[in-house]
Amino acid sequence: MAHFELDASGLLCPMPVIRTQDRVEELDSGDTLEVVCSDPGALNDVSAWCRINGHKLIDARQEDEQVIIKLQVLR
Repeated sequence: MAHFELDASGLLCPMPVIRTQDRVEELDSGDTLEVVCSDPGALNDVSAWCRINGHKLIDARQEDEQVIIKLQVLR
């Protein structure tokens, strides 16, 4: 297992989800990905994407103007 980060700051819906999806495709089961973005809609969008695609949402929060989402890739 390894940990990765994705900076999707400045991108608007649906780009944070698309970038997350693209990055997850490159990762192995058990890897974690932390996504940092500025679009508050990503909190719900990435959470729903994880649920639909069977990945584990570890944490999703907003700190000031940043949205931070941590997920675990499950295959």
